[in-house]
Amino acid sequence: MSEEQKPNEINNEQPAETWFSSWFDTPYYHILYKERNYREAQVFMDNITHYLNLPEKAKVLDLACGKGRHSIYLNQLGFDVLGADLSENSIAEANKNANSSLHFKVHDMREPFEEKYDAIFNLFTSFGYFENDEDNLTTLISIKESLSEYGFAVIDFMNVTQVLNTLVPEETKTVDGIDFHLKRYLKDGHIYKEIDFEDKGQQFHFTEKVKALTLQDFEALMEEAGIYLLDIFGDYKLKKFYKNESERLIMIFK
Repeated sequence: MSEEQKPNEINNEQPAETWFSSWFDTPYYHILYKERNYREAQVFMDNITHYLNLPEKAKVLDLACGKGRHSIYLNQLGFDVLGADLSENSIAEANKNANSSLHFKVHDMREPFEEKYDAIFNLFTSFGYFENDEDNLTTLISIKESLSEYGFAVIDFMNVTQVLNTLVPEETKTVDGIDFHLKRYLKDGHIYKEIDFEDKGQQFHFTEKVKALTLQDFEALMEEAGIYLLDIFGDYKLKKFYKNESERLIMIFK
């Protein structure tokens, strides 16, 4: 989607299977989530790269990198980083920060990479968006095939049990003068977020839909993919995972 194209209007929505490629490509996605705690994210990057004991100048893949903020920080830590994302607009923005050891490309995570990586990071619940559940397995296999012989992968996902226990069904968030009306619910094994707002006299409606994957679901998928799940953490300080309380489900595998 080019920057001149407008995101889908309320009466002209994209097909469900492409919602993520339209919503993530709009400026409104980045406006709504601009207040995410990036300092906390940097603490996570510090902790996880130290835990993995990555060598200097290790080749790191930031899969579903968005505008590349975490790719940039990983590069500042001394790693050779590729940030990949499906959103052309996000990659165009990220590319403004590219250098000899920091690159970005448009890429579908269901497809493996030709190059092999010492570490692959899939951060902040950037998994489980596909309409077809088989694509989740395909993505895991692609991650596995893109790892070097001694490489590790990390998926940082929401802890579904804790999310459902604390779900706020309806709220309004005002960011940059735009009132985002949010509705959240569980349906058919997916957590939905309906997003309605008005800007410049135009009504917009988007739906986020994420597969409600538990640790047991991931374990089953990884077993099928021939993946070894090595460790599990429950937050960005790498504390133990507790099913009912932990904020995150962080899985280290190869």
